[in-house]
Amino acid sequence: MSSRLRSFIEHPRVQGAIIALILINAALLGLETWPAAMAAAGGLILGLDQVILGVFVVEIALRLYVHRQAFWRDPWSVFDFAVVAIALLPATGPLAVLRALRVLRVLRLLTMVPSMRRVVGALLAAIPGLGSIAMVLMIIFYVFAVIATKLFAAAYPEWFGHIGRSLYTLFQVMTLESWSMGIARPVMENFPYAWIFFVPFILVATFTMLNLFIAIIVNAMHTYNEREQAETVAAVAQAKEHIEADLHTEVRALRDEIRELKTLLLAQAAPTRTMTP
Repeated sequence: MSSRLRSFIEHPRVQGAIIALILINAALLGLETWPAAMAAAGGLILGLDQVILGVFVVEIALRLYVHRQAFWRDPWSVFDFAVVAIALLPATGPLAVLRALRVLRVLRLLTMVPSMRRVVGALLAAIPGLGSIAMVLMIIFYVFAVIATKLFAAAYPEWFGHIGRSLYTLFQVMTLESWSMGIARPVMENFPYAWIFFVPFILVATFTMLNLFIAIIVNAMHTYNEREQAETVAAVAQAKEHIEADLHTEVRALRDEIRELKTLLLAQAAPTRTMTP
């Protein structure tokens, strides 16, 4: 029974149907935010949403029955369970905010589509490296924010009045959003050599650090793919070993049966030879 259910829930058509339901559910959740659609077919939209949620609950229940304890050792399965469980909580009173979290069901696509799952896994693997770069970036921001506050606070208090404002202004500069015409050039009207501050900051914070972020992510994805390929090769080799072991066992069993059959035939033929004059 368990093996049949496993084959059923892991069948490509069943997986494809779940992905299709996730996409339909995403569209329904979007329609719920459209007043005209809710006025025209609100009952139908909410009804379909509940039906799809019921299908998700049944699917999670079947996976729990099939995988048992292994279900909770798989982070992707735990994520699926949490996303579906949130949708089952009553969205009334103090828990009304949870109604907006129903859209998290769309994130199940990340667990259902292998290519997306690899990307997310690589991003999670890159977090330690990204954390180190983020700390370096914070130090750079802090140093430049202190300098900017001391240099420009008196003339431009709305941008550099204190270290908090300086940090936010430098973040805007780092994103290159109106950094030249909106901030740098006005500052340079009173401080002609302010470009000496802004240009190195952009070169370090924007170009250098951004490229480091990209390099860490690309390296993590490459490492993750290599590890996944190695695990696949190991699984194939292990399956091959099991198949070969089963074949050897079957061959030995066939040899034993042939030997027993030969012995039986010889035993039956022996009285016939003794009775022949």
